[in-house]
Amino acid sequence: MSESIQFMKNLRELQAKMGYSFKDISLLKNALTHTSYINEHRDQKLVHNERLEFMGDAVLEMVSSEFLYGQYPDMPEGSLTKLRASLVCEPSLAITARALDLGPCLIMGRGEDKNGGRLRDSILSDAVEAIIAAIYFDGGITEAKAFIHNHVLNDIQNKRLFVDSKTILQEKVQASGGTVRYELIDTQGPPHDRTFVVEVLINDKTAATGQGRSKKAAEQQAAYEVLQGEQE
Repeated sequence: MSESIQFMKNLRELQAKMGYSFKDISLLKNALTHTSYINEHRDQKLVHNERLEFMGDAVLEMVSSEFLYGQYPDMPEGSLTKLRASLVCEPSLAITARALDLGPCLIMGRGEDKNGGRLRDSILSDAVEAIIAAIYFDGGITEAKAFIHNHVLNDIQNKRLFVDSKTILQEKVQASGGTVRYELIDTQGPPHDRTFVVEVLINDKTAATGQGRSKKAAEQQAAYEVLQGEQE
C-alpha cells in the first residue's frame, strides 16, 4: 500500500473515531501538519497547524469553562480554574490524542519523526487543539463542542487523577506524616528516544514504578499507579 493511500485510510479511521466527517478535508490535513514538515518542504505551498492551534485553544477554553460552570454549580472560581487547567493541559490532551490514535496521522518532517515526535505530548496536544479549530471552521461551534465533550471532557475524574497524581499523592502521604520521593532506576533507548523508569518510595519503601518519555512523566505515572492501587 502506498504512503498516500495509507494516509487517506488513516484519515478515514480518524474521522470515524472522532465522530465527525469533514466537508473540507484540507482543514483536517492542515490541523495535522507539524512545522517540521513545512521546514523540510519549503518549496511547497503548505501551512502548518500553529494558527489553528491558537484558535482551538480559545474554543477549548470557552467550551470547557461553560461545561464546568454548569456541571459544578457550587464549585468556587479558584477550584473551577484549577480543574479546567488539569483537563486542558498538555498531558490531558495527549491522552485524548492517544485515544484517537492520532500519532500515525500526523504530517511531520523525517527528522522529527525519527526523533519520536509522534509520541511527544507537546506535539500531540497541539494537534488536538488544531483539530478542535478545524472542526469549528468546518462545522461550527456545535460540532466543535460535541467533539470536546466526547473526547476531552470525558472521564474527568480519571484524567484529573492522572494529571494531578504527584500532587494528590504528596498531599495524602504528608497528611499522615509520611514522605514521598522518586528515584530514577533505569534509562532505556537511544538519546533521541529515551524512556525513563522511575520508582516512587513512600516512607523509603518502593510503592510503584512508572515509565515515561521524561523523568517528570515517569514520576507522574508512578504516582498514578499508587493512587489507582488504593482505589481497587
